[in-house]
Amino acid sequence: MTLDEHVRVTGGALKNWLIAQVQDSVAVGILWLVGLLLLKVPWAPLWALLAGVLQFVPHLGPALGVVGPVLAATIHWADWEHPLYVLLLYAGIAALDGLLLQPYLMKRTAKVPMWASILAPIVLGILIPFWGVLLAPPLPAVVYAYKARQASI
Repeated sequence: MTLDEHVRVTGGALKNWLIAQVQDSVAVGILWLVGLLLLKVPWAPLWALLAGVLQFVPHLGPALGVVGPVLAATIHWADWEHPLYVLLLYAGIAALDGLLLQPYLMKRTAKVPMWASILAPIVLGILIPFWGVLLAPPLPAVVYAYKARQASI
């Protein structure tokens, strides 16, 4: 395999991963928008947009995306119930995204099996804690692109 072929396979895999990531971010942003509007959280569109953008930061981004809506709910209602509802919304969106939505989009767009996109962050997070967590999302896309290319030869 020449360098040009390596660049083509890796670039194509990363492009497909990026497309899946953008689709996931848009879907998460829409879920946040609907949930926050139903909860009547102030500035819901801003928080939903921020959550969608932060979805690109692996594992830390979604947690950062919940801070603004929780603070807005706390300040607006000055009780503990509304921030709790926002945290429950976050838990639901995180579970739906991590177990169904993101693996489905990776399978459809980047041809990564669902089990691989669920297990890769766990395994790489244990083996190489910081870098493994950062590399876990795009790495399976590249591995399965090479696997598909090898099978087609």
